[in-house]
Amino acid sequence: MFNNILVVCVGNICRSPTAERLLQRYHPELKVESAGLGALVGKGADPTAISVAAEHQLSLEGHCARQISRRLCRNYDLILTMEKRHIERLCEMAPEMRGKVMLFGHWDNECEIPDPYRKSRETFAAVYTLLERSA
Repeated sequence: MFNNILVVCVGNICRSPTAERLLQRYHPELKVESAGLGALVGKGADPTAISVAAEHQLSLEGHCARQISRRLCRNYDLILTMEKRHIERLCEMAPEMRGKVMLFGHWDNECEIPDPYRKSRETFAAVYTLLERSA
């Protein structure tokens, strides 16, 4: 059973914080956190991500971006990424993680979730829908 889950994207301000909060909503019994491969460390969630999430009664309040590390990865039973290339980057950084890293959209036909950063509100809304469907 996966009790400790880490959700990973690039900056840790759009996709992974939203996915983290969705998993916390739908699976409150699990410990779910997020991090980024190129995190904007210390930043809060993107304003458009906050706004789109709020439309769905999901709060991203209090989120603080953090950088993923090999050491951090060891604390989780399952690591979920947004794109296949993120899996490869994680496995290059920590080859021993390969067996516990998969796409967030794994259960949705191996769906990759595109990065909405600096894109339109409509793109953020579409990404939210993908994240919610996969959560």
